[in-house]
Amino acid sequence: MKLVSYSTDGGAPHVGYIEDGEIHALGGASILEYIEQGRSADRQPGGETVSLEEARLHAPIVRPQKIIAIGLNYEDHAQETGAEAPEKPIVFAKYPNTIAGPGDAIRIPPITEQVDYEAELAVVIGRPAKNVSESEALEYVFGYTNCNDVSSRDLQFSEGGQWTRSKSIDTFAPIGPYIATRDEVPDPQNLSIRSVVNGETMQDSSTSKMIFPVAQLIAFLSTGMTLMPGDLILTGTPAGVGFVRDPKVFLKAGDEVTIEIEGLGSLTNPVEAV
Repeated sequence: MKLVSYSTDGGAPHVGYIEDGEIHALGGASILEYIEQGRSADRQPGGETVSLEEARLHAPIVRPQKIIAIGLNYEDHAQETGAEAPEKPIVFAKYPNTIAGPGDAIRIPPITEQVDYEAELAVVIGRPAKNVSESEALEYVFGYTNCNDVSSRDLQFSEGGQWTRSKSIDTFAPIGPYIATRDEVPDPQNLSIRSVVNGETMQDSSTSKMIFPVAQLIAFLSTGMTLMPGDLILTGTPAGVGFVRDPKVFLKAGDEVTIEIEGLGSLTNPVEAV
């Protein structure tokens, strides 16, 4: 099922699922509440329907307890940066203020001039996970969505390696347009992943190139912290990011960025200066 948070006519958000170009209402105010309550995500016939064209889609998860991001998790990305493949996952945090939805602007503040795009597969945790084995890890996944791990490279590299600060600026984690429940993604390690800036493909790879696959990341992270329903794990980005290109490519006001992962639709965001 493809779950969305949507509104119509400027009203409050609702939870629904997409089928045949329409959104079918499921009730409830947020997908996070839906996950926390352990609802089965079964289709419920007879509810309100609205066409996708008439609906405003919002970020499917608005305020997760945790946003856990992984650095240098693609073989091709590690190679393009000149870094050795890490022996353990490189973990850093983003915060809920970074969340933006489909169509929301990525807003560049005056403190940065080198803003980069990063296409990433985001994992949505479905139930509490502590000391989970790799063999059972995917059973704790609720679903998957697109994410753009927007990054300020000048802050990241000029302030002594400020990963969390440089990646936690407001609006620097657009997600969506929907969450595909895990039954729709039987193998998260066999998905095409792309980023497109102003119509030009910048990243074009596969999740098969992850150094640490989704199951291994969940097992690794759950040994030190309890993963909670609605938590997001951003699983890293493939080759093609802007700061390693020649010439370098950084986002600016007026740009448009699209993230596309197989089976997860397209997430498009304009870029603004503030």
